[in-house]
Amino acid sequence: MGVPTAVLCLAWALALACAHPLTQSKTEAAGGGHPHGAEPPSNDTDLAQLCTDEGRFDATTLSENGTMLFFRGEEVWESSHGGLRLHARPLAASWPEVGGPVEAALRLYSRQHPQEHQSLYLFQARPRGEQVWAYSGGQLQPGFPRRIGDEFPGVPGGLDAAVECHPEECGGETILFFKGDTVYAFDLALRMMQVTKPRTWPGLGPCDAALRWLERYYCLRGTQFQRFNPLTGEVPTGYPRDLRDYFIPCPGRGHGNASWGAAGDRCSEMPFQALLSDDTGRIYAFRRGLSFRLDSLRDGHHAWPLGQTWPGLEGEVDAAFAWDRRTYLIQGSQVSIFLSGQGYRRVLGYPRALQDELGVSSADAAFTCPGSANLYLITGDHIRLVDLMQTPRQAGEPVPLPHDHVDGAMCTNDGVFLFHGPSYHQYHSVAQLLGAKEPVPPQSIATHFFHCPQ
Repeated sequence: MGVPTAVLCLAWALALACAHPLTQSKTEAAGGGHPHGAEPPSNDTDLAQLCTDEGRFDATTLSENGTMLFFRGEEVWESSHGGLRLHARPLAASWPEVGGPVEAALRLYSRQHPQEHQSLYLFQARPRGEQVWAYSGGQLQPGFPRRIGDEFPGVPGGLDAAVECHPEECGGETILFFKGDTVYAFDLALRMMQVTKPRTWPGLGPCDAALRWLERYYCLRGTQFQRFNPLTGEVPTGYPRDLRDYFIPCPGRGHGNASWGAAGDRCSEMPFQALLSDDTGRIYAFRRGLSFRLDSLRDGHHAWPLGQTWPGLEGEVDAAFAWDRRTYLIQGSQVSIFLSGQGYRRVLGYPRALQDELGVSSADAAFTCPGSANLYLITGDHIRLVDLMQTPRQAGEPVPLPHDHVDGAMCTNDGVFLFHGPSYHQYHSVAQLLGAKEPVPPQSIATHFFHCPQ
């Protein structure tokens, strides 16, 4: 089924010099409020001890299913509800063989051998000497525990922290071991050659624990943390920050976490305003002023304020799409473009008027399919085609959809997904969507995208 093309000429070169307040967001139109105005969920009584100034962790890492693990003495704290809650349990309940506190922890995952190399390593200096324990699927692997120096030649005992470093960020599969002011880089590919490179990063300082999360690296010390470059140890401006404002849902504090309420809970049935699949394979869902990563099951599905991923972006995202290594985020009648790479950087001169950029004044949803320059914009129950290769860009004539309204849309190699409320509809192709007379059966967003229990 073809989509007719309009002959509307657009003023391509008219850009806005600065951002203006949006006229009306999707949440405001529906009568919703700001996520920070929601009442925080109840917290466990034991959480108070983590929210004191004296609180610190011995180690931290991600579990095999993507939840955060915080080790402290004889207990381990595990995140739940997208990081909105922490629950403590005895260390021996999960790893009875260890028999005491751990000093460092890390999770190894190889894309080339996902089943063979999905392992959780726990490092211990007491009470049984310098040892490392390796678990897979909750079971102690054969041959463990081992001396740390036998498993990782050249790495000393008495470690303070450890973190895995992926090839995309370190140029190879590497482990960073921290002891005092020295960092030991252990190349897993050169394990048999016993290659360990000591480094000194004075700008970072000692770490009580270290963590890789969503392609970023963190050094935890006391109740503070710093983000750092895993190759140079460089710390960006704005650090250190307080753990209790980001990683620990302390009552009355936070850069969000518990105060986000249902908006920050991936398993709530609150609608998403937009979804996005970019050129690097990252998938995002937008709700209120937050975003979730959907492709990061092994890192967990956690909410972050928009500005954490897209610097300078505030408010709510109404529609989003990616093309030519650029991410387009639509807010009301404006659009911002971010260059995609290891992170995101806003293109100078944006935001600008959506009418000038794409030939429409607003959009409820938008999507492009992999390898295609065809952009599909949805408003109400109609869809329009924009050829992104054209200059100036022109929006085609509206074509009816089998849906009265959608909140968001996305296209991947698995087809076209339309999102409405707590449900989504999957079409095998754009042609199937445009030719449909009735919506395909709905499926649960929480169950299929966020792996929430039914």
